Amino acid sequence: MMVNNGYNQYKENSVYTATPEELTLMLYNGLVKFIMLAQSAIDEKNIERANNSIIRAQDIVREFQVTLDMKYEVSKHLDSIYEYMHRRLIQANIKKDKDILEEVLGMAKDLRDTWTQAMKLAKRHVSSTDQIAR
Repeated sequence: MMVNNGYNQYKENSVYTATPEELTLMLYNGLVKFIMLAQSAIDEKNIERANNSIIRAQDIVREFQVTLDMKYEVSKHLDSIYEYMHRRLIQANIKKDKDILEEVLGMAKDLRDTWTQAMKLAKRHVSSTDQIAR
């Protein structure tokens, strides 16, 4: 049990010390994880675990939606994507449909990978700006 408590403490600390960008990446990773857990649960005919995993994925998508800053045009596009993903997750949960989950998983991975690239580009930009300032 001690290892688990240490791991939980590590996870909790990493959330408290993460930048907003890193928290967003953690959420994307969580979204991917819960969709994959739901797929696995459906394979195992564990309806309760599939339901719980899909609901966790839905919660993450909703969190993305409520935190969008709608003064930016890109946020309106993301809101449409998140709304579609949320509807599809509901359908997947009702039908316990792995094909729908696979579709949403692909979208989640694309969004996560795009976010990762944006973080790298931003870090490079900040690094080069720091060098110019010196």
